[in-house]
Amino acid sequence: MKTRESENSSLLAKTKSPVAPTQPVLLSGGNPQIAKGYGDAPVQAYIAAMPGWKSDLGRRLDALIVRTVPSVHKAVKWNSPLYGLDEKTWFLSFHCFTKYVKVTFFRGTSLSPVPPGASKHKEVRYLDIYEGQFDEAQFVDWVKQVSQLPGEKM
Repeated sequence: MKTRESENSSLLAKTKSPVAPTQPVLLSGGNPQIAKGYGDAPVQAYIAAMPGWKSDLGRRLDALIVRTVPSVHKAVKWNSPLYGLDEKTWFLSFHCFTKYVKVTFFRGTSLSPVPPGASKHKEVRYLDIYEGQFDEAQFVDWVKQVSQLPGEKM
């Protein structure tokens, strides 16, 4: 004979669902919300959470930066991966938008050729990368150049 207590525990067992792993929240435009952190782990978490084709691009950007600047420091701040000379000065960042990934070169006006995207900040230039439109050779050249310049303190 079932008691009221055993009926209640049976009902609870049926309604409980397993706890799903927490996925990062995607902010406006699909940019992953990742907690501020230093090192490779938060950057890899950001890249893994980038939606669709952008995640593959994020992995490629990261690999090219690391190959070009083996001693690069990494962090996630303001929901964007940053790459720099140390944990205080940064030369590059990227951020997801709905239809593209925006790469920020903090000393971009010193690069040759100057990246195409203008900024309201005097030295900053942007590169908007749309699906299937990534010039790796030009990107690597810019990474080499910008990594030799003084970084932006943040």
